[in-house]
Amino acid sequence: MSVRLIAIDIDGTLLDSRWHLPEANRKAIVEASGRGIEVALVTGRRFDFALPIARQLDCSLTLILNNGALIKSKDGATLLRHLLARDVARALLEATMEFRAGAAVVFDRPRENQVIYDQMDWEDPGRKSYFERNREFIAQVVPLEACLTEDPIQVMYSGPVDRMREVATTLRAMPSADRFAVVMTEYEARNFSLVDVLHPACSKGAALAEWATLRGLERKDVMAIGDNLNDREMLEYAGLPVVMGNSVPELKRLGWRVTLSNDQNGVAAAIEAYALGPT
Repeated sequence: MSVRLIAIDIDGTLLDSRWHLPEANRKAIVEASGRGIEVALVTGRRFDFALPIARQLDCSLTLILNNGALIKSKDGATLLRHLLARDVARALLEATMEFRAGAAVVFDRPRENQVIYDQMDWEDPGRKSYFERNREFIAQVVPLEACLTEDPIQVMYSGPVDRMREVATTLRAMPSADRFAVVMTEYEARNFSLVDVLHPACSKGAALAEWATLRGLERKDVMAIGDNLNDREMLEYAGLPVVMGNSVPELKRLGWRVTLSNDQNGVAAAIEAYALGPT
């Protein structure tokens, strides 16, 4: 099997547990690109939150962002985009008032006012690091529904794992559930979870499939590496799915190849074994 495109998740996969890019991972990706293999970073992050990572990789790559809602080039050009209808976003917010403390609306905008909250605690231990790293992109609007002057990328909820599972259950029970997609990312060790609500056609897997088709590639040409629930569709699409050693148990039970953990340069090990070496 010849790998022509490598799709790599960022958090928990490409980055180690301190959110640093290991040198071994960087070298392996640059080596793969130098051999003509396309590279895509496939992440739940927004463009401006993913860009500092992309800039550390001295090679051409594509960014599949917001769990598949946007695809951008490294220089910020939008290649594909699927936004959530604003009337759907409004209905979501109205149906989840009890979860408002962890709710945000995310827009595709150049700099300011990308992520809008109406309740913010800058000292919240689960969100403090994110708030600090994204301060210039965050704004507050009360009530949150008032920010819906255009179609957003997504409605996003964050908080403790059990609480976010309640959010997902509430959303999936809505009569209009066919008008949106619910994507979950869980970090049980930190008791922190994200629920992203997107255009109904969106997932990492759907975006990867759409991009591969546009590039003239088939599933058999694609290798994907991931660690969390939101990576499942991407891994299911790929002809060569690889799960991180630190992956959530649900992915490890699916019988895919398992590489080392993100603190053991698992991405580099996978690329060297399956894309640069024999399969």
